[in-house]
Amino acid sequence: MVALAEVVRAAGPGFAAAHRLLPSQRRALADIVACRTPALGGELYHCDRCGTLHAVSHSCRNRHCPRCQASHGEQWFQRQRDLLLPTPYLLATCTLPDELRRLAASHHRLVYAAIMQAAGAAALDVVARPAYAGGRTTVLAVLHTWTRSLTYHPHVHLLLAEGGLDGEVWRFPKRKRFPVPSYALGYRFRERLCDELVAERLVSGREAVFHRRFVSHVARVGSGEQALSYLSRYVFRTAITEHRLERLDGQGVTFNWTESASGQRRRMTLPADEFLLRFLQHVLPKGLTRVRYYGLWAPSCRAKLERARAILEHHNAALAREAPAKVDRQPEPAWPRCPLCGAALGRPLARLPRLRGPP
Repeated sequence: MVALAEVVRAAGPGFAAAHRLLPSQRRALADIVACRTPALGGELYHCDRCGTLHAVSHSCRNRHCPRCQASHGEQWFQRQRDLLLPTPYLLATCTLPDELRRLAASHHRLVYAAIMQAAGAAALDVVARPAYAGGRTTVLAVLHTWTRSLTYHPHVHLLLAEGGLDGEVWRFPKRKRFPVPSYALGYRFRERLCDELVAERLVSGREAVFHRRFVSHVARVGSGEQALSYLSRYVFRTAITEHRLERLDGQGVTFNWTESASGQRRRMTLPADEFLLRFLQHVLPKGLTRVRYYGLWAPSCRAKLERARAILEHHNAALAREAPAKVDRQPEPAWPRCPLCGAALGRPLARLPRLRGPP
């Protein structure tokens, strides 16, 4: 296994001299090199059992360093799990089209904020329609910019509850099979994103991309805990983990990933400069949040969130009381079968007497 810091030490100085980097990208490279080294200081520990002294260096705590923030992901997951309502959840994905990715790469801060705002607002709009639910739901939006092969692929994951709060009533989805249709979410996401980018004067709104379908996907994820665990790995993790780095040599950097379509393990070797270029395009600008809350999960709506929780708990308790009691059924007897067709013969019509008495 190769440490990302080794790649940065070997190719970072030449790469930084040859490319124009953002301040956040230069800071990420410097922090990754200094992470867990004496450059950041540390503590000296004494083992009472063997008498050995151990020097432990500090971490850089940069959100793009693969060695840091592991514990923060678990803490974040525990906090978000407490916010989940006792109802099924959906995991939706809204993807930025290819035609707008060059714009996103050159205007990170504006476009990323517009994507998250448009995706969150689109989910709220669709759920609020009477044809689908007719209430205000919970929305957690997480920005994700990479694929497993480190290519640039900006998209937003949305975790939202099935249904929404309407006054003092929780409205469940009217369509059981498709509570939030993917086409409806993609259509509304396109409209919202167009409005956001026009307001920032980044597009005119007449581009051809805004006249075709935007890719979106919606799937049921049960109680939402498993989806939260999945999202927590993106909130406090960089584009690649160090256990995927296999080799650093004269040919470049070799890393592996799992192909989504086939589930097979793949390997790729890139020149060190190309590898750093792919890695740094996923470094976020300073101050840009990767996680945002909308609807009932917005900080200003926590009182409504607790009201929705009480309504759903009362509803679930009523369903439990109305559920029919389980009856212990005796197993059906193994009836003999017809020797011709194999059908069960059922109960006998009459009992035939013995031809002889017991011995």
